[in-house]
Amino acid sequence: METGFCPERLKNIREERGINKAEAARLLGLSKMGYLRYETAARTPSQQMIFFMAQKLGTSPEYLTGASEDPEPAEYLVSRSDDPELFDLIKDMIDTKSPARKRLLAYHQKLKADSGQ
Repeated sequence: METGFCPERLKNIREERGINKAEAARLLGLSKMGYLRYETAARTPSQQMIFFMAQKLGTSPEYLTGASEDPEPAEYLVSRSDDPELFDLIKDMIDTKSPARKRLLAYHQKLKADSGQ
């Protein structure tokens, strides 16, 4: 991954997600002014902060640094404390011996088909 940071991409992803500046600041555990320094390039985030921003905003660190044009993340990190239901669902999906896995996959495919995805 490149070491640069593209503040315009931070702004773009925030806007695509329908998040205002104050909400983005709260999501990242920053003051509004602290967040604005990143978005306006007054401050450059550390690599650790870039990874954290990407995780919280549902994008990839590569997108935020200009190493990729694709804003979709290659992976997601789900914490049991942040979302226990989603965590349990993923746990069931990872367990290939889980009887629920096949049913969940079939249901997921049906939902995608019904929504036209």
